[in-house]
Amino acid sequence: MNPRSAWELLSTVPRAGDGRTAALVGALTSAVPPPYAVRLFRPLPEVPPGAAERGFDSDQTNHSVIVGETLVVKWLTPPAPLPHPAPEMFAHLVSAGFTATAEPYAALSRDGELLALVTAYLPDARDGWEWCVDEAAAGRTAFTGDLGVLAADLHVALATPSAVFTDPVRLSRPRPAWFARAESALREALELTDGEDGEWLASRASLLTSAFGTLQDHGATPLIRIHGDLHVGQILRWRDGYAVIDFDGNPTVSDTDLFQPAARDLAQLSTSLEHAGQVAVRRRGADSAVIGEWAAEATRSLEDAYRGRLLDRGHSHLLHGGLLRAFAVEQECRELIYAARHLPRWRYAPMGVLRSWYR
Repeated sequence: MNPRSAWELLSTVPRAGDGRTAALVGALTSAVPPPYAVRLFRPLPEVPPGAAERGFDSDQTNHSVIVGETLVVKWLTPPAPLPHPAPEMFAHLVSAGFTATAEPYAALSRDGELLALVTAYLPDARDGWEWCVDEAAAGRTAFTGDLGVLAADLHVALATPSAVFTDPVRLSRPRPAWFARAESALREALELTDGEDGEWLASRASLLTSAFGTLQDHGATPLIRIHGDLHVGQILRWRDGYAVIDFDGNPTVSDTDLFQPAARDLAQLSTSLEHAGQVAVRRRGADSAVIGEWAAEATRSLEDAYRGRLLDRGHSHLLHGGLLRAFAVEQECRELIYAARHLPRWRYAPMGVLRSWYR
């Protein structure tokens, strides 16, 4: 297929097996006809013409196609307006030398919209909603040290100047907007959560609100470009270790301020360990009391490893630990909002975590 024909086939989103994604990959290094544009982050590996395509077994918001067991092309459905966080994050992380991710190769856009992202395929990869639930069900926490190091290394990379992020660290005093954002999430969660869960949540609303107090009264904290949606589902365990993926930002947050405290990412990652524990109870028959102990140890170990790695790398100032609980409570409210809007069966996970915190 000639390169121009490949572009002409993109009137609709390609599907795994129809050959259009492989054809597109072959055309990325040729002349790109308007209105398309390609941003290359690294030279693309060679993929044989007519390379086999396949999709992923897991459900995804977007549609990803594996090409030749070498590349993954994530088609955004629907296309996302530019500017979009992922291309800038990819370019910066390449410059900063951060390698604990699926190697980014290219971003494809058209008429001011991001159509697709091209990254390396990681063999034998499983996301955290599989492998982390296995760890929870088995009562193992040793892996959390690796996750803490991974998150810390990511934040150090994001705090390192590059041609993309020339001024990557900013200092913030208390911001009323953070408190307002958290309160708004709680109000929406209260509105959307019905039944016995809703009654329980309403009875604890004042306790949850009090957790937000530190967002109005805290010391200065550095702000960086964070991952924004850092949970175990975004961390792949693959043949060569761990990799953090999906730098698209949090789809449930409309906050346009891309610079945030590192504590937001760490709080979300910590709460996602607790969610994995709740999944182990629901789907694997794990004992809830045992899982409660596991979650406490896992989150403590994660945060200790994160702090230790930052200290070792001379960046301990990046974490304001006093913000963690406030951001964690806000995140659980957002999980309830997500459940109400998109996945009602998920509500048990954030409710289980909140009930363990506020008995």
